[in-house]
Amino acid sequence: MKQNNNQTNITHLRPQPVVIPQCDHIISRDQISENALKVLYRLKSGGYSAYLVGGSVRDMLLGREPKDFDVVTDALPEQIRELFRNSRLIGRRFRLAHVRYGGEVIEVSTFRAHHNSDTSEGNSVEGRIIRDNVYGTIGEDVWRRDLTVNALYYNIEDHTVVDYVSGMADIKSGQIRLIGDPTQRYTEDPVRMLRAVRFAVKLGFRIDPASETPIRKINGLLSDIPSARLFEECLKLFLGGDALQSFESLRHYDLFRFLFPQTDEVLSQQEGGFPQTMVIHALRDTDNRIANDKPVTPGFLIAAFLWMPMINLAKQYKQNGVPHNEAIILASDVVISKQVSCTAMPRRFTQMARDIWHIQSRLEKTRGNWPQRLLSHPKIRAAYDFLLLRNKSGENVDELASWWTDFINRPETVKLLAKNHKTGRNTQRNRHHRKQKPVQK
Repeated sequence: MKQNNNQTNITHLRPQPVVIPQCDHIISRDQISENALKVLYRLKSGGYSAYLVGGSVRDMLLGREPKDFDVVTDALPEQIRELFRNSRLIGRRFRLAHVRYGGEVIEVSTFRAHHNSDTSEGNSVEGRIIRDNVYGTIGEDVWRRDLTVNALYYNIEDHTVVDYVSGMADIKSGQIRLIGDPTQRYTEDPVRMLRAVRFAVKLGFRIDPASETPIRKINGLLSDIPSARLFEECLKLFLGGDALQSFESLRHYDLFRFLFPQTDEVLSQQEGGFPQTMVIHALRDTDNRIANDKPVTPGFLIAAFLWMPMINLAKQYKQNGVPHNEAIILASDVVISKQVSCTAMPRRFTQMARDIWHIQSRLEKTRGNWPQRLLSHPKIRAAYDFLLLRNKSGENVDELASWWTDFINRPETVKLLAKNHKTGRNTQRNRHHRKQKPVQK
């Protein structure tokens, strides 16, 4: 493969890898999914090198059960597609193949090389990576990865672990360390700051001081990251089972404001007060639900994060004579619009947040048949849970929360909720089928 001379010289100066034999590590093929093994062995039989890399290797070395298996090879994307009929090529920034076996997807990528600094290939003028389809060798690929603990390669040919960057030592010492110069690596892709925090929390590791120091100095680079990428990181940070710790760590490194700037502003003004309490309770509840295998949705967290910014704005509207319900609607639209400009949240999640907010005032109507009528709303349960969250966080809604708890747990209410849920689900399914029905000509 084509390689520029400057990069060749740099590569020769880099340390040679430590090859850890099978007898000196705890990885077993029994831990690797059958489908991942199929991919590895088919690449090998096709004459290509094949390695597991990243989180699966790290987790197996930590004695954890890996969730995903990523494969890296010297086969080019088109060659991978020829080898696997059940694959498809995806991505523009990172060109790679997804090999599908039923519900499991094995991600296969080609070794990447350093970009040619003499041309603008792969980089923006600010040094940010905007294309990453420069292919190379395993010795070059490792230096394109971000964290040492995610840059260990398991070789299917001889079952060794190949370590170029002392990743094994960092796993043993429990530290997160950037590969190469941290400032340069963060500049190439500022999302690496979020990843460093996320993996430190996830693994219970500390961030290496040299990798930690630049974060507060250059975190402003996150302002230029596409909002869709930041939302993807939000999902990983807050729906991975460590939401509360992730939030606290993000605040510690002054990174949270780039994900939820309106929330961060309120928290800064009222540190230790109700907004902080509500966010903490919402995140702790999310972690508990995930730990108990209960469903979670970003929509509820969005409602919790943005509740106080929305309420504060609604108060301003009401002071200017806008009726309560209209003020809530206007404030919801403005706050959501500002948030989406930072993190591009899908409409189904932002609409859920709006519904939860709008129902809160309707929950105050407990006389007559209002409560029964409200039970037909598809988001009533989420709105009730949000009312409980408000009460737990110190809002003066204890009496209202108690009334709804008593009402919603009555046998007749439970039956009606179940009936409405079933009817609503069938209605949604029928609507979907009607939309898909071809037009008669």
